[in-house]
Formats: sequence, structure tokens, C-alpha cells
Amino acid sequence: MRKFRVTVNGTSYNVEVQEEIKSVTAVPCGQAVVPAAPAVAAPSPVAAPVEIAAGDSAIKAPMPGKIIKVLVKKGDKVKKGDVLMILEAMKMQNEITSPASGCVTLMNVANGKSVKPGEVMAVIG
Repeated sequence: MRKFRVTVNGTSYNVEVQEEIKSVTAVPCGQAVVPAAPAVAAPSPVAAPVEIAAGDSAIKAPMPGKIIKVLVKKGDKVKKGDVLMILEAMKMQNEITSPASGCVTLMNVANGKSVKPGEVMAVIG
């Protein structure tokens, strides 16, 4: 078991995840088993840091996932609690809401974009 601390919508949770055990294929006696080489992912480009002005509210990804629907765009006025986008994670659709009333000053995601935990998805000013 591996232990993680996960924050969802500002609430922290301690979770335990059981690692999956890969199945073993039987081989005839006397033959060696050669493990497959691990897959190496291509490095992803590093995104430029997002600057947030004093008084602005950054909406950060609470978990890794994929944006399946963006409901607002830069320049839109929103109220506290308005749904800004839908984040799909672990086959669940999560509504990402505005933490404050204001204007969308930055929309850093689009439909189909994958996000990492803590990544700034939008800014409300």
C-alpha cells in the first residue's frame, strides 16, 4: 500500500492505494525469464509559470484529469459557485466552480487538455 494526501476543493484526504500485482507467465523449466524494458515517456514541454495579481483567485486542478468541457471564456463575468469547467478524473465528472465573483482574466485550459494536480486552470479577478 502507498499512502498519499489528496486535496479536493480545499479539503485534504489521506488515501491508501494498493499497487497492482502483474501476473506472472509460467515458463518451462530451465528457461530464463527476461523482463521487458520499462516504457520511457517522452519529456513533456514545461509550461510557463502563470502570474497571478494580488486579489485574484487562481483555480487550480485538484487532481490529475482531462478537461472535457469549458463553460466560460476569458472576459466572462462569473459569480461565486458558478461552474467554470468539467474535469474528468477516474471516470468521474467533477464540476470546477468559481471560488469568488469577478471576471475571468485567464483561461489556461481547453476541451481535451490534460491537467496535473496544482496546475492553474483559470484566474478570476
